[in-house]
Amino acid sequence: MRLVSWNVNGLRAIMKKDFPEQFRRFDADILGLQEIKLQEGQIDFAPEGYHAFWNYAARPGYSGTAVFTKPEPLAVHYGLGIEEHDQEGRVITLEFETWFFITVYTPNAQDGLRRIDYREAWEDAFRAYVVELDRRKPVVICGDLNVANEPIDLANPEANVGNAGFSDEERAKFKLLLAAGFVDSFRHFYPDAADRYTWWSYRTRARSRNVGWRIDYFVCSERLMPHVREAGILDEEMGSDHCPVTLVLDPPDVLLPREPQD
Repeated sequence: MRLVSWNVNGLRAIMKKDFPEQFRRFDADILGLQEIKLQEGQIDFAPEGYHAFWNYAARPGYSGTAVFTKPEPLAVHYGLGIEEHDQEGRVITLEFETWFFITVYTPNAQDGLRRIDYREAWEDAFRAYVVELDRRKPVVICGDLNVANEPIDLANPEANVGNAGFSDEERAKFKLLLAAGFVDSFRHFYPDAADRYTWWSYRTRARSRNVGWRIDYFVCSERLMPHVREAGILDEEMGSDHCPVTLVLDPPDVLLPREPQD
């Protein structure tokens, strides 16, 4: 089963590029998108063979997520169930018989960490949400998590210490997520892989020079990892300032749920 995640930085914009052909080329069983930046009715994209689910931000042209899935979910949930955190269309959860799939667009702390207090509150709420799901069934989280976990995950770590995406606060929250029973799938397979990034600033030809950050992830429940076959970065795919990331799982019938805890 092939899963793909991509922050498209505006779905209407990328539709004018090569996205329909990229979508076909991905041949994903499930594709999660972040930062779609649109409202209901602003796009007509309904690929054959897929169920589509959208979570729009209340603010037009901002944030938002979408999922396209071949297998039909048992249920779909939007947001975290907390009004404060559910105005920006950042989370979609698909429930399947033996696992959960989540696409998420984590809030940016912004320049000068202007939004760090909200970011930390959001991280705590999101972690509590996925930990509760994990008590029921294994979880796959994909998306733009807006943090480079370790110095190996960005090109210029020394120059970015304390900046949004590489602050102590954001990194600490990501480590708490991992400590709660989750695994960074790419680092699981490639613990020492350097110069592998998923986002490059549009400024100063950063992408052509590969001056980037790895801030897009597939994070999985620990007990799911024996069923994860591969995690990848499709850095040759253009159209956004991010590139897609991938995960290959065993077929759904072997993804076994864990008994709920008391």
